[in-house]
Amino acid sequence: MQASVIVFPGSNCDRDVKVSLEHATSKKVNMVWHGDSDIPKSDLIVLPGGFSYGDYLRCGAISAKSNIMKAVITAANKGTPILGICNGFQILIEAGLLPGTLMRNAGLKFVCKDAYLRVENNETIFTKKYSAGAVIRIPVAHHDGNYFADDDVLDKIEDNGQVAFRYATQAGEVNDQANINGSRRNIAGIYNESKNILGMMPHPERLDQAILGGTDGAHLFNSLVNSLA
Repeated sequence: MQASVIVFPGSNCDRDVKVSLEHATSKKVNMVWHGDSDIPKSDLIVLPGGFSYGDYLRCGAISAKSNIMKAVITAANKGTPILGICNGFQILIEAGLLPGTLMRNAGLKFVCKDAYLRVENNETIFTKKYSAGAVIRIPVAHHDGNYFADDDVLDKIEDNGQVAFRYATQAGEVNDQANINGSRRNIAGIYNESKNILGMMPHPERLDQAILGGTDGAHLFNSLVNSLA
């Protein structure tokens, strides 16, 4: 599996996800600058977390207009798998590749902690190494992760199996207590209709090796390797 990571001004998780991908694939990962026009031939494109352009407008809004995003959108429309993590999720939404929007956290404060997620759909290239309904622990670090969509959009993505993860308790209960940022229906990650695009607020690259304190994030990268090798 050949992967490429897009680097924007203000990305600060690009190297982290590069390490995770290289650990999973044993192949060198392409680092692609946002001002480039082309992406090397890739089986996977990742938009990493961070604070692109300092989040001075809506998070991800400026990056969504970056030159490289034309190539990302073209690749996505051709079926190339795209993974957006945190700020990358925000960019995917701003680029129109995923439905809904991401607003300020309900508490209006930056949230940085481990969160429990329930795996809602494990029948995709991103999640096949997880069990359906599994509870996993993945760190979050965001100020604008409050997922919002109207009821019609939410019903549609629910019916189509586009909800990837929900914030949950350690016991797997989806409730207000577990909802760390106010996201509607506790949504932590979603797919597009074709399920070749995943956007998620939690950071799997921050907990994918035992030396980091856990390996729950590794299953996502291993799922991709298993699917795309």
